[in-house]
Formats: sequence, C-alpha cells, structure tokens
Amino acid sequence: MKSITTSTAPAPQHRPTQQRHRRIRRGWPLVAAAVLGTVGAALAAQPSDGAPATSASGYREDDLRRDTDVLRALGITGVQARVTTASGRDLVATSGVAVAGTRRPVPRDGYFRIASTGKALMATVVLQLVDEGKLSLDDTVDRRLPGLIDQNGNDGRKMTVRQLLRNTSGLHDDLPGFDTPQQYFQHRYDTYTPEQIVARALKHRPDFEPGTAWGYSNTGYVVLGMIVEKTAGRPWQKEVESRILKPLGMHHTYLPGSTPTLRRPHADGYQVFASGERTDVTEQIVPDLGGYVSTTADVNRFFQGLLGGRLLSAPRLAEMRDTVPVDRRIEAIWPGGRYGLGLVSRPLTCGGSYWSHEGGEAGYITLNGATADGGRTVTVSMTTSFNDFDKTLRQHKAASDLVDRALCDTGRVGR
Repeated sequence: MKSITTSTAPAPQHRPTQQRHRRIRRGWPLVAAAVLGTVGAALAAQPSDGAPATSASGYREDDLRRDTDVLRALGITGVQARVTTASGRDLVATSGVAVAGTRRPVPRDGYFRIASTGKALMATVVLQLVDEGKLSLDDTVDRRLPGLIDQNGNDGRKMTVRQLLRNTSGLHDDLPGFDTPQQYFQHRYDTYTPEQIVARALKHRPDFEPGTAWGYSNTGYVVLGMIVEKTAGRPWQKEVESRILKPLGMHHTYLPGSTPTLRRPHADGYQVFASGERTDVTEQIVPDLGGYVSTTADVNRFFQGLLGGRLLSAPRLAEMRDTVPVDRRIEAIWPGGRYGLGLVSRPLTCGGSYWSHEGGEAGYITLNGATADGGRTVTVSMTTSFNDFDKTLRQHKAASDLVDRALCDTGRVGR
C-alpha cells in the first residue's frame, strides 16, 4: 500500500474552469457554496426557429423555463436543463448567468462535472463484465485484489462486488476536501492515486459489518475501478470509453485527468464556504469517477441507452434495479429513495418511480431522471452548491420537482 501523500501541480497559466470534491459524498451534495443574491438572470430557452418546442405529452419549453427560474431564484448562479423523449425535439431551458457579475447567458449545451453520475457508468461496466462471465457479483474484494482491504477491522474477504456497488460494504468514506477558500486555493491541484484514497478510508474502522446496513461510499467505487482494471487488464477509463461512451455516441463526455479546466462552452461553478464567502471553484483537479465532464444531452443519452436495454442483458439490468433503502440522512435529500447497483429509484408523484443517479461536486450539482424504459429523460445542471443544509435541501427539492414534472407529464409511469 502506498503511503498517503499528495502531489501539488503548479498552477496553470490560463484559467478556464473546473473543480473538485470537497467534504462531499458524491451524489449527496452537502458542499459549501454561496447564496448569490441578485446576479441578473439571462434566459435562453428558445429553439432555433423561435417557436417554443412542445413534447407530445404537453410539457412545454415554457414550463421547463419556469422550473429553471425557480432554481435561479434560490440563489443559484446558472441552471441548464434538458428533457429528451424517444421522438421529437428536446426541450431545453437555461436561467441565470454563466459567470457571476456578468450578463453572459448559461450555454444551452455547456459542459459540467457530473460527479457521482459517473457511478452509474462504473456499475454498468462491472455488470457487463458479469454478463461476460469475467466477474461475479458475489466475488469478494480479496479474491480480486488480495490484501488491499485488511486493516482496522476492514476485511476484504467479507466485502463483495455487489456490496460495493450497492453501498452496503461498510467501507468508510474519507475523501480529501477543503473547508475554506484558502484550502481550495492551496489544494485545488492536488492529485491522489486510487491506493491513496483507499488508504485514507482504511485509517477508519468500518461503518458497519458488510451487508448489514447502507452507507454512501465513494471509496467503494474507487475499489470497483481497481477491480475492473484487474479483470479487464487495462485502465477502467478505457473500459468506460469503449463499452459505453463510443457505442452510445457520447462524444461530449470525457475525463480531464490532470487538466484543471473544462472545455468550452461552460458555466463557472461557485461555492460559498461556512464563512459566507463565495468562491469560484471551477478550476481544480478531480480524481477518479467524480471528474467526468459531460453535457445534458449526453447524460440523457446514457440513461436512454441503459434503461432501453442497449448496454446490459435483461437479467443484469434487473439486478441493477434491485434496490435497498438508503439511510435517513440521504433520505432527506432523496425522499423515498432506494439504491440499487449504481442506480437510484425515486417515487413519482403521479405513481410509479423513476431511475437516476445525481452528482455533486463543489460548484456543480446535477440531478437527472428517466422513465423505466428510458423513453423520457431529464437532466438539470446547477452551478452553485451550498454548505448550509437547509439551502441544500431547498435546492434539491426544487430540482427534484422539476424532474418529477417533466417525467410525470407522460402520465402514470410504472417501475
């Protein structure tokens, strides 16, 4: 096991944008970011021909625009949202601004960090390897990575691949983070190996015995990436690219690696720390799965392909959707939420449920949702994150309401 050290890269000479995970469980964005007051809204929700697009079910682009405006009114700098249906034109709306203090509109097709949405990509690759007979969900971590987890009561002989995917392994989470603007500027270019991240977790005793409870663990997905590499014989990033991104035509989804900036166009991301200070945190290096950058169109394309049966066999997709309840703390963010194998089920107000995996990094919060067959999908990206729990809760409720309205407009959706 490598010792836990970090390397600090020199600051680049230019400054586009990017950011990294800070005191945040990916997919559960309790991060610091500021209430932004009035920043001047810039809406961009008209299709190229000037006529508002309408879905077959009646949910219009004007409705989507109003829903994004509700989010902006909560103090979120910029919002972009897209609803994709099996047929017809996408509904797209933006609200707010791309850069605080300017009138620059949020790009309709802007890049952003998807954070924990990447867990659904990893889970899909793992299940494809299971489909191919190269891996079993009941394999233990120790069988695939002997000796990796064997410290402070953590026992890789008792943890299975299924438990890692479902967040029931008990492996503690201890991601690096920054709590102040000073820490952000000091550590935003730090890099970590998977071994270093796992070693941080192993300094702690397990949160519970494997399989006896539920607890969100980014570290568990780091271990899954190591298992994929060992099984496939090449980097897990290559597996994601060849198995998911290329087949689905997700040409705008990529890992920046050691590049701390985002491709253009993009909106900047902001975090307000406990001090109340708002900081532009778009530029940073994000390790592992949390670093994926994408667009609303690509995220929708992924859920369409996954739930539409293009990536997994029917038995594997059924296993992916075999869920357990989340803990009470996460349930506050995901009311009625249940966690499968890298996929989240949440109830719809119109009946039934939808499938998703949201993501949260400092400055970038993403919510998404798809009907059971992937025929209707929605993704909303927001460029402000809050350290205050009440503000975070309001943000998630408003974004969840947007997803619910966009999906429920098709009528009753079964699981």
